[in-house]
Amino acid sequence: MTVSPAGDITDARGRPLHDLRISVTDRCNFRCVYCMPKEIFGRDFAFRERSELLSFEEIERLARVSVSLGVTKLRLTGGEPLLRRGITELVQKLAQLRTPEGAPVDLAMTTNGSALPKMAQSLKDAGLNRVTISLDSLDDAKFKAINDVNFPVSRVLEAIEVAQEVGLGPVKINTVVKRGVNDDEILTLAEHFRGTGTILRFIEYMDVGTTNGWKLDEVLPSAELVSMINERWDLEPVTKTEPGETANRWRYVDGAGEIGVISSVTNAFCGNCSRARVSAEGQLYTCLFAGSGYDLRKLMRDGISDEDLAKALTGHWRKRDDNYSELRAALTPGNRKRIEMSYIGG
Repeated sequence: MTVSPAGDITDARGRPLHDLRISVTDRCNFRCVYCMPKEIFGRDFAFRERSELLSFEEIERLARVSVSLGVTKLRLTGGEPLLRRGITELVQKLAQLRTPEGAPVDLAMTTNGSALPKMAQSLKDAGLNRVTISLDSLDDAKFKAINDVNFPVSRVLEAIEVAQEVGLGPVKINTVVKRGVNDDEILTLAEHFRGTGTILRFIEYMDVGTTNGWKLDEVLPSAELVSMINERWDLEPVTKTEPGETANRWRYVDGAGEIGVISSVTNAFCGNCSRARVSAEGQLYTCLFAGSGYDLRKLMRDGISDEDLAKALTGHWRKRDDNYSELRAALTPGNRKRIEMSYIGG
């Protein structure tokens, strides 16, 4: 059944649903200390069984119905999405989706890059538009300490080069900045990627989930970071091209490219957030900091029609009132439950 939209659906705060981030696996081969710390996600940790994960057909169906409701951007996440067997098959399915106006969707992926050198070309051929690669340090010892599995930074740098070569770009780099851990590398990272066509984005260390031991004094404010770079190379602000953009962008005055900063802690952007997230087992989360989801897998496996699935998505989004980042100071104390980043891909 074809579902026709009646314009954008908006939530209780008037925010449209334009972006859908789909986690394809809860597994990752890294144990980054701010996301999947080894003491929690150790050898005995029980990950989801294959049967619990949404099938590619279920993901494609959910994405198709979402696109009919106004979603224009799809992003595949994890865990580490390249660990999902047959991922290029899913990319091929999603790349064929079209908006009601006939435009292709913007199909992207966030990855740690570990398997990208050998898969980049097949992903591009399948229809993936671009990739965002996580990279928190250029120092090999420090990078290995952060990923906590002894993975060398040289292989991630190789992944960035290969992704650019095959056309999965402009490649974006996500760097989570944690004071006292990698804040001394800000200028080094900026210098490394200046003039390469790769867009470096610095992300404030966030309190996603409850296992990463987040503390406010470990957050380096983005304004301070931009000031540091501006003292070395003149920067000028770039106007956002889309209302739902989470990054504030700055370009080098000398033409050597741009950087972005994502300031969820110090400069909340809840007011124009147009993102929904689906976990690997089919739970819909309307906020990165949500504590509970809406079970879409059960609806689909119980035989719901496309029309009723669209109604369910619409009804759930219209009730959305999330604005955690704006309220963080009042909500952080205590044991407020939040879903872990590894389940919904950041």
